[in-house]
Amino acid sequence: MNDTLTTRLTALGRFLPTLALGLAGGALAFWLQLPLPWLLGAMIATTLASLGGVRLRSPGRGRKGVLVVIGVMLGSAFHPGLKIDVVAWGASIAIMLLATAVMMAFSVWFSRRVAGHSLETALYAGVPGGVSTVTVMALKSGADLRVVGMTHAVRILILLLAIPLALPLLGHVDLPPSSTDLSHWLWLPAPVDAAWLAAAGLAGAWLGKRLRLPNALLFGPALASTALHLTGLTEAALPPSLIALAQVIIGVSVGVRFSGTSLARVGHLLVMGTLQALALLLIAGLAAWVAFRLTDTSMAAALLAYMPGGAPELSLVALSLGIDPAFVTAHHLLRITLLILCLPLLLRVGRRLGA
Repeated sequence: MNDTLTTRLTALGRFLPTLALGLAGGALAFWLQLPLPWLLGAMIATTLASLGGVRLRSPGRGRKGVLVVIGVMLGSAFHPGLKIDVVAWGASIAIMLLATAVMMAFSVWFSRRVAGHSLETALYAGVPGGVSTVTVMALKSGADLRVVGMTHAVRILILLLAIPLALPLLGHVDLPPSSTDLSHWLWLPAPVDAAWLAAAGLAGAWLGKRLRLPNALLFGPALASTALHLTGLTEAALPPSLIALAQVIIGVSVGVRFSGTSLARVGHLLVMGTLQALALLLIAGLAAWVAFRLTDTSMAAALLAYMPGGAPELSLVALSLGIDPAFVTAHHLLRITLLILCLPLLLRVGRRLGA
């Protein structure tokens, strides 16, 4: 017991300099009034440091805790008066699945024919999201984990950098200004509400694992928190300071994936990953435009829902910017669930066809 505690404290101590760098980057971005300052500031600072040769520590278990926090946050977007247009959602999901099939086909072709990777590597690197689960699956397939991890990291980096640039151009969303009011950052929910939210996180994490949900620590608490908010047991949201910290750790989690690398050593992977990410972003954008035209879905919400990135990152962006987080989260949950179920079959078919 003491050894375990000592090990965890040691890991925390080693992570603190990385966290401090992320907080400094977030604070600078906040001072510069950049959109999504805590997320993007932390991500950019740690990415630049990593590519500069600095070895940064991963959040480790801290990221798991942040996933639970984000899940509870996502559930708070639901409320008893929430109206869901079943027809529009159904049509949007159909468009999203078609776009996902196109993304997968392009990613595998690009990785095989242009980047020159194996079928296994191309398949797992091409999955639009679910990097943690996909990496575990790739371990058993003989895929090149460095390529898989780097491709996903570059894709998420490109998408998160593109979001603040793309959304204002759509004309359907205004990025909210950063609040400098101290009372805003010191606000806390009432003790009873705090207890409900904590219970949703703990019970949801357990439920997610029992149901074997993809990204169980995110979607389990999201389901539990949604149930609490839809039934009206609580209307509480999480403190802004905790939300900012969650954004910093998610940003750091992206940046440290480049740790131990350099532009010279992984230049080819970075170029290939960037080209692939830009192409997938274009496909997602076209699909979002089709959904907007056919279903009256918000262009901004459709874009976040269709983007080939991680559910934690994009759901957090949707929640932070108030862009229909329920819609965005539902799409990402369905997509990654179906992809994880289909990946073994796709791999077998690809091997038989000699792709």
